[in-house]
Amino acid sequence: MSRAAAIALALALAAWVGATPAFAHERILFIGNSFTMGANSSALRYRADSVAALTEANIGGVPAIFERFADQAGFEWEASHELSGGKDLAWHLANRREAIDKPWDVVVLQQYSTLDERNPGDPATTLRDAPALARLVSDRNPDVKVYLLSTWTRADQALKPTGYWYGQPLEAMALAVRRALDAADAASDDIDGVIPVGEAWQRTISQGIADGNPYDGRDFGKVDLWSYDQYHASAEGSYLEALVVFAHVTGYDVRQFGAGEKAANELGIEPRIAEALQRVAMEQLAGARVGFD
Repeated sequence: MSRAAAIALALALAAWVGATPAFAHERILFIGNSFTMGANSSALRYRADSVAALTEANIGGVPAIFERFADQAGFEWEASHELSGGKDLAWHLANRREAIDKPWDVVVLQQYSTLDERNPGDPATTLRDAPALARLVSDRNPDVKVYLLSTWTRADQALKPTGYWYGQPLEAMALAVRRALDAADAASDDIDGVIPVGEAWQRTISQGIADGNPYDGRDFGKVDLWSYDQYHASAEGSYLEALVVFAHVTGYDVRQFGAGEKAANELGIEPRIAEALQRVAMEQLAGARVGFD
């Protein structure tokens, strides 16, 4: 990173930290699939009793990590989730409307990892369904904040010959998802922004904290953000996801948690890695470019 870029990043972080975080009692709903559930890692069942399951029970995942962060930050958040593995936003809209249609303060929407299961990279259904879900919850509470969670590059889609993004830069899939969500955001007055989890993931790799290719062995000292299927997130990947979501939604500087942060300890994440992921989350939210510093 150049000196000028470092100064710009420091100023952006200072401005972010200076923002007033949310302290009031808030109700947040997570809508998504296994990428929010923390499937295939210790995050899946983590503190499942600390969050309200509107449908599938015994799932903690990112909502439970979010709740754990809130407790430590002194915030009053009530986290709920409506999650189902392998589903897209169209499925939630068609099959879980009654569960979703309640007065929430914040709603986080997570689309299918490739945008469209049958046509990877095609944003059409996202442009249709994300605004429709946002309209549903906004009709119930006009003051609700609706955010779209931009997910990460799947190693199986980027690094294997059968993958749709094979032969392209590693960040290509994450950026394709981000562009689609940005377009949905721009098209809807009911959507309030995009949470850049996939870009934070790429930043973690570019800074040498995480390994960028799970198929050739893991470099010593680095973590694997992917789980054993090179698709879902590992505990560290879900932890990073939750950090970015929490900081984005609440305005809290997650670097304040430090090496002793409780969720990381309970998930078995090395303290130095927890600190590094906290830093990366804040750097990404400060607005620096993905993967190139």
